[in-house]
Amino acid sequence: MKLLILGGTRFLGRHLVDSALARGHEVTLFNRGKSNPDLFLNNDTILGGREHDLNKLAGREWDAVIDTSGYVPRIVRLSASRLERSVSRYVFISSISVYAGFSKIGIDENDPVGVIEDESFEEITGESYGPLKALCEKAVQEVYKERALIIRPGLIVGPHDPTDRFTYWPVRTARGGDVLAPEKPDVSVQIIDVRDLSDFVIKLIEENASGIYNATGPDYELTLGAMLDASKQVSNSDAKFHWASVEFLAENKVEAWSDMPVWLPDTEEDAGFSRVDISKAINAGLRFRPLQDTVRDTLEWANTRPSDHNWRAGLKAEREEELLRLLHT
Repeated sequence: MKLLILGGTRFLGRHLVDSALARGHEVTLFNRGKSNPDLFLNNDTILGGREHDLNKLAGREWDAVIDTSGYVPRIVRLSASRLERSVSRYVFISSISVYAGFSKIGIDENDPVGVIEDESFEEITGESYGPLKALCEKAVQEVYKERALIIRPGLIVGPHDPTDRFTYWPVRTARGGDVLAPEKPDVSVQIIDVRDLSDFVIKLIEENASGIYNATGPDYELTLGAMLDASKQVSNSDAKFHWASVEFLAENKVEAWSDMPVWLPDTEEDAGFSRVDISKAINAGLRFRPLQDTVRDTLEWANTRPSDHNWRAGLKAEREEELLRLLHT
């Protein structure tokens, strides 16, 4: 197959390229050439921005386009419309954040999505991100109808993740010693290895699939404690986890998801956030590598980065030490 990827050189995009090439497909990249420009030098790449340079794709045809970088409905609709005659299928990478709420355990693809009062609003914030993604989905579906494929991933993890939202834990656990952990070990979490997600997306394209798929994991209920134990086992560290209550973390202004990555408090309001129904994707062939493999590969990649890497998630060592002292007193 001939695939066009909008983006393709950062996190999910680069793994989609790897998955597609490994399965013998021909890949064209369309991006601005700003992120990892030396990646895939031998691959067909067209430089341009999706808002003003789509004319550079005129006269070409692909079996599918994968949109990994669509956040604003107006621009996604522009891309979808301009490519409508050039590609047979439009694959839009969305997010489980589109759902209107997470109090329900077992949210599936038919549950309502969030709405935004002013649909012309284009600023991406914590509140607008999900509803804007939902409007992007709508734009693609209106243009492509049964030729639209929508993927709603949860937290994507693994090598080359620029957010550090998962990477923090394998690296911090490997360092050993006293480790501050949030709430309790049996809090549910859902993550998906970027390589498993990429393989699944390419598989669906090969099968001419359409519709919407929640795509997170694993295929069992994973807990934060089990995730940290896997990190400890892989690194063979002496880490000792100290579980801080939600109240303690709130009092000391420790933020869920950013200071304490992967974790959200196990409240009624968010009870379904890490218990999303992925049975449709599993039945369609989504498969998961062992958690230990994800931890090991993430840790190995993280150790290739500069020692002065500026972490985008997690606690700095001094702040963690301060909190541990407070916790013990």
